[in-house]
Amino acid sequence: MEHNELDSIDLQLLNALQRDASISNVALAERVNVSPPTCLRRVKRLTEGGWIERQVAVLSADRLSQSLGHGLTALVEVSLDRQGSEHLDAFEARAVAHDAVQQCWRVSPGPDFMLVVQAHDMPHYLAISQTLFTQDANVRNVKAFFATKRAKFTTTWPLLKPPAA
Repeated sequence: MEHNELDSIDLQLLNALQRDASISNVALAERVNVSPPTCLRRVKRLTEGGWIERQVAVLSADRLSQSLGHGLTALVEVSLDRQGSEHLDAFEARAVAHDAVQQCWRVSPGPDFMLVVQAHDMPHYLAISQTLFTQDANVRNVKAFFATKRAKFTTTWPLLKPPAA
């Protein structure tokens, strides 16, 4: 098989791992109907091939906000005055380096960037906005939307076709 091709077993492995990466190799092999050594070899190949970027723990936002006060999520549109690649790269580098920025997307059309920012509270968000937006002479417009409820959050990609009805 070509190194950058995925077969149905690879897709099943990726689908299972993106839902629960803590599953044992034996349980994973059983789930996709391959032997444990084959499963281990395939997962290693998927990891080395870049299909599996990293394995992380997804933390509970509700529990963290109760304990630490991480109670403010902002979805922020950022438009720059100058959109040359060096200007876009410079803003992007500053945004991704900031710990409060969970996600940074270059988008088109409309604003140049969409950020997901996690702050303890409004004063913390104000400090973040001063650092990222106010001090940058190239930031033309910032529009922040504050989340009132997280209705869905997932890290999964739809990899498998749904069963026929």
